[in-house]
Amino acid sequence: MEEKEISQAVISRLPRYFRYLGELRDQGIERVSSQELSDIMKVTASQIRQDFNNFGGFGQQGYGYNVEYLFQEIGKILGLDQNHNLIIIGAGNLGQALANYGNFERRGFLFRGVFDRNPQLYGKKIRDVEVQPMEQIEQFVKSNNIDIAVLAIPKTEAERVAEQLVGYGIKGIWNFAHVDLNVPEEVQVENVHLSDSLMKLSYNINRFHAGGDGRSDIPQ
Repeated sequence: MEEKEISQAVISRLPRYFRYLGELRDQGIERVSSQELSDIMKVTASQIRQDFNNFGGFGQQGYGYNVEYLFQEIGKILGLDQNHNLIIIGAGNLGQALANYGNFERRGFLFRGVFDRNPQLYGKKIRDVEVQPMEQIEQFVKSNNIDIAVLAIPKTEAERVAEQLVGYGIKGIWNFAHVDLNVPEEVQVENVHLSDSLMKLSYNINRFHAGGDGRSDIPQ
C-alpha cells in the first residue's frame, strides 16, 4: 500500500504537539480533548483532528486522547524512538552554543563531534568533546555512524562542505548557513535562517501597532 503524502504544514505542527503533550504528561494529565489542545496551542480543534487523522486519528469521539499514548505515537512519527548521532561543523559562537544545548540528548540527538578549520580551536573541549580538523570528518562519520550534520559555518563554505558530507553518507543536514543547499533528494535538509525569523517578528510587531490583531496566521 502506497504511503500517504503528508503536507509540510502538518509535519511542521507535529513538534509543537509533541512538546505540549509532553508538558501535559509532566503535569500528570491523562486525557485531553481536541478542544482543550486547541485552547492551549491556538490551533483550531478541527485542524488538530485533521492533522491526527493523517496518521490514523489516535482518539475516540467523546473520549478525547490518551496523553501518554499520543505523546509516544507522535514521537515515533517524528523518529524520536531511535537515536541520531550528529556532528557540528563550525566551532564558533553558534556551533558552541548548539553543542552546549544538552536538551537535544533528551530527544535522542547525540552530540558526537565538532569540527573547524581554525587550528587555534583544535583540542578545545566543548562538553568533553574536542574540536577536530575538518580533514578528519570523513573517517569520523564512517566510524561513528553519524547520520546528521549541523552546519554552523559561513554560507561561502556551506555548499562545498554539504557536498562533501553527502559523499560521506550523511542522511540529514541541519543548516544554519544563510544559503539554500542543493543536495540529492535522499538527503534531508532543514534550513534555519535566523534573520528570516527576526524579520517575521518585525512584520508582526509592525502589523500589531498598525492596528492588526498581532497574531501570526497558522498555515493550513
